Amino acid sequence: MAGVANPMAGFRLVAVDEKKRFMLALIAPAVLVLVFFQILPILTGANASFRDWHLNDPKKTWIGLTNYAYVVRDREFLNVVLPNTFGFLAASVAASLIAGLMLALLLNRQFPGRWLVQTIVLLPLMVAPVIAAIMIRWMFNDQFGIVNVILEAFGIAPIAWLTQKWTAFFAILLTDVWLWTPWFALLLLAALQSLPPEPFEAAQIDAASAWRTFRYITLPMLRPVIVVCVVIRAIDAFRTFDIVWTISGGGPARATEVFSIYAYVEAFQFLNFGRGSAAAVLGAIIIVVFAMALYRLLNRWVEVSR
Repeated sequence: MAGVANPMAGFRLVAVDEKKRFMLALIAPAVLVLVFFQILPILTGANASFRDWHLNDPKKTWIGLTNYAYVVRDREFLNVVLPNTFGFLAASVAASLIAGLMLALLLNRQFPGRWLVQTIVLLPLMVAPVIAAIMIRWMFNDQFGIVNVILEAFGIAPIAWLTQKWTAFFAILLTDVWLWTPWFALLLLAALQSLPPEPFEAAQIDAASAWRTFRYITLPMLRPVIVVCVVIRAIDAFRTFDIVWTISGGGPARATEVFSIYAYVEAFQFLNFGRGSAAAVLGAIIIVVFAMALYRLLNRWVEVSR
């Protein structure tokens, strides 16, 4: 009819061509996996953190921020878990970085048997963390571990490694550094091999020592790569669970407990899923803030974003 406006006149159907449908079909499985195994568990945990959710009596009553208040006031969390977590993070990242940089500098040179050394250095990357932790646990066993056997051969009394805080922490740290040093070495070696040769040739002409060449040429040129490696590794070290749980279980007497162990114990040993979820959410907030602050701090030092 004349004078009657078509209500659909302002809308236009967007046609999806065959190419776009094919692209959507390719990414659909990954999106479904992400939704069901990442997004939904995160939302479920966040929802549980606001509820009285005990696994043996799941009332699921909404209690607001009560679980968060308990965690931030818990002396175990403040005096043991957070210092252990950040202490482990700093020690592991620093030791792995230094050892990896030394290995990268060594492997960047030409010498007989270099391929064999490269293969040996990369072997820890092929070992699952749980397998490595089990191996270290048996090596530091106070009754028949190989470490105490070696100590006894030198006349040193056996040490109960895993029944004391600092010796158990040393075993955990040693395992983590052994596993992650090859990762640093691999990335830093790739960075070394991509550096332009001209500055090193100029240093050689000026008869600069190896230390001065490393200090004033190699290290400044590697700083952007080092910053990215440190931030990525720090985030991963914050959430370490398998190594600590396998070697010490957070013991003795929760002395080596880190953030991930604390959340697990609250949720699945004390059966308080709400409190464990609150600890997990707090941990996620802490690591996001810490990673952003660390990146900004290091970025000012090396201007990596430029």
